[in-house]
Amino acid sequence: MIGGIFPVFNKEISSTSTFKTKPPGVKCAKFDLRAFRWTQVMIFAIEEINKDPTLLPNISLGYKILNSCSSPTNTLRAALTLASRPEEIELTSPCPPAISALIAEAGSSQSLAVAGTFGPFQLPIVSYFSTCACLSDRTKYPTFFRTIPSDYFQAKALAALVKRFGWQWIGVIQSDNDYGRNGILAFTNEVKRFGVCIAFVGTVLRTYTMDKILDVVEMIKQSTVKVILAFAPEGDFYPLMKEVVKQNITGIQWIASEAWITATQPSTPEIYQAFGGALGFVVQKMAIPNLKPFLLGISPYTDPRAAFVRDFWEIMVGCIPVLPGEQTGTEATNKICTGNETLMNSQDEFFNVTQLREAYNVYKAVYAIAHALHQLVFCQPVVKKTVRPCLNISDIQLKEVSDYLQRVNFRNQFGDDVFFDVNGDPPASYDIINWQLIDGQVQHVTLGHFASAANSDSKLSIQEKEVVWRTGKMVPTSVCSNICPVGTRKAQIKGKPTCCFDCIPCADGTIANSTGAVDCTPCPQEYWPNERKDECIPKTIEFLTYHEPMGIAFTVVSLLGVSLSLATMMVFIRYSETPVIKASNSELSCFLLISLVLCFLCPLTFMGKPTIWTCMLRHTAFGVTFALCISCVLGKTIVVVTAFKATFPGSKFAGKFGPAQQRIIVCSCTLIQIVICVLWLKLKPPFPDMVFKYSNKKIVLECNTGSEAAFYAVLGYIGFLAIICLVLAFLARKLPDNFNEAKLITFSMLIFCAVWITFIPAYVSSPGKFTVAVEIFAILSSVFGLFISIFAPKCYIILIKPEKNTKKHVMGKTVSAG
Repeated sequence: MIGGIFPVFNKEISSTSTFKTKPPGVKCAKFDLRAFRWTQVMIFAIEEINKDPTLLPNISLGYKILNSCSSPTNTLRAALTLASRPEEIELTSPCPPAISALIAEAGSSQSLAVAGTFGPFQLPIVSYFSTCACLSDRTKYPTFFRTIPSDYFQAKALAALVKRFGWQWIGVIQSDNDYGRNGILAFTNEVKRFGVCIAFVGTVLRTYTMDKILDVVEMIKQSTVKVILAFAPEGDFYPLMKEVVKQNITGIQWIASEAWITATQPSTPEIYQAFGGALGFVVQKMAIPNLKPFLLGISPYTDPRAAFVRDFWEIMVGCIPVLPGEQTGTEATNKICTGNETLMNSQDEFFNVTQLREAYNVYKAVYAIAHALHQLVFCQPVVKKTVRPCLNISDIQLKEVSDYLQRVNFRNQFGDDVFFDVNGDPPASYDIINWQLIDGQVQHVTLGHFASAANSDSKLSIQEKEVVWRTGKMVPTSVCSNICPVGTRKAQIKGKPTCCFDCIPCADGTIANSTGAVDCTPCPQEYWPNERKDECIPKTIEFLTYHEPMGIAFTVVSLLGVSLSLATMMVFIRYSETPVIKASNSELSCFLLISLVLCFLCPLTFMGKPTIWTCMLRHTAFGVTFALCISCVLGKTIVVVTAFKATFPGSKFAGKFGPAQQRIIVCSCTLIQIVICVLWLKLKPPFPDMVFKYSNKKIVLECNTGSEAAFYAVLGYIGFLAIICLVLAFLARKLPDNFNEAKLITFSMLIFCAVWITFIPAYVSSPGKFTVAVEIFAILSSVFGLFISIFAPKCYIILIKPEKNTKKHVMGKTVSAG
């Protein structure tokens, strides 16, 4: 005997107990044609097995089917009724269990109640529609099996669908029972791995008041989501569907659980107005041969005791069947069947057996139990040859049935492998269903497939171009915040889910080269972001070049100084015998002019791209040429002073400071600077360096001095020579000659010192290539100061006032006022 519990009537009519009389019996309403067809499939399968000579030969299976009213309490009451022995049988008499297995139930909450109660008694329970993942717990439900995949796999399928279309912001509606709560929990855990956020969770139940339904509707209207998953049985979800249609809430893409996506009640053009294009997963469909004639043969006149047939007949035919001898009651005569009615020409969807899904699960459940009983009774799998029993039917124990049911593994007539894993679950495989309106009727069109493998991998395939979307032909989008473009990063909004964020531009020096970046990536030191901040581009390399305006100006001024110095040298050579030239020490003047030429050429080494050689050359050339220049000026200053001393009787200074001594002074003073520069180059030479501190977008190429001490030692030595010149020239400033060179040297040294004193702070504070520009400016300014101060007056007399170029004028004495 096999028991069956189905929600043929899916709503319990509640009644209030007065505690004064015996409580009335349970009353149920809303006859469910789909559940009634499940009962007929169970009967059909049992009759088919009884006719099969190879499966349970010479043994007939019986059945008892009861209604559950979709209520856990009524389901448990029905299960207890089926599992109990008849009262008239004595407890001591040998008798097999009242039922060998139970096929129940559609709702997960109902199955939980039955499986939890009968698990300790080892009664095997096979469900055809309970999908809650919680039922896979073998410690709580050791004898529970099912022919429909667990919601764990359905949650993976739904999550894969959400990921496939990039929906990041969705709402969910769950039934207020174990099926809805556990299903949404499994789905939420799956989609969180993909960064999907749940905007709201609405709860529905068939017994909820309209106020609760309206609260969920308002939640939908206030939300910004465009995709909503409804994980609820059709009976719980249908009241909300009617209200959504009534309030004309459109533009939402609905995702359905297998409990309502193929249900007949909501599949109407009216509901399609708001729910058209819904997507969902269902178990595979199957067409069972010979089932349609069986269903068409249902009649209350064939078997008056058949359960639920009279209610079915009333709905299908539209009249109440009355058997001979029954009273008609108070019903109107036009509602009484004549007895001539037939179902043979009915086109009702009830008789469409080409797309059976849950009904096929019932069919497989019956066959799984039959195979388990066969192996238990005959001790071998089903074979075509005749076999003899190895166990008396009266000795069947429920635990043995459960054990053999766990080991069942066969291929049915449709080519499907029927077996259960260690948790009592079948292999997971789903079809993707899309609601489409064809010829004015809602059709459940199969557009894809989802299969889960044993290694936890899964594969989703869908014909995207064939999908009818509620929002049109384009795939709907549902995001809380639009994906951040390149060059920006996500910034979480406080108090909102992770899918809600602001897009903030990347900070300076960082980029985001992909959309939806969580963080910006810093660019390497030599790179800088472009304007869009999606790519690192090389920084602009900056150094003082010859072809930029400032470089051109310095080059022109430098070459002008060289030209003037060479021209002056030519003048001095041309007029070397004149008194002015002789009075200014022509040899030292030529040395000085040569050093000035070198000093004017020195800035050219400061321009262009710095290299190791140019860096070493520019600083050492600067130090040596300036030391040579100031040494020449020092020599001239000493000559002037000694010449003044020689005018006194008995003075020997003139003889002691002749040309040889002058050369020694110039060479020795210059040699000291050369030694300093050699030590500098030997110990810590200047080198080209990339400086990043001046600008984020530029790299300044400059010559690092290597040793700051050596650099300032070179400058200090030049300054030391300049100060000696200044002091000596200052002391000789009042010489009586009309052509007093000491005054010119004093003035030139004042300019020189002033320039280089102001150079130091300007050099330190100038950024980038302007540091080099300041140094070049200081060089040119000081050199021009020396050149103009010392040689301009002489050239003026030689070229413009030749009448003053006489010995008398040069040596003329000025009469003192005192």
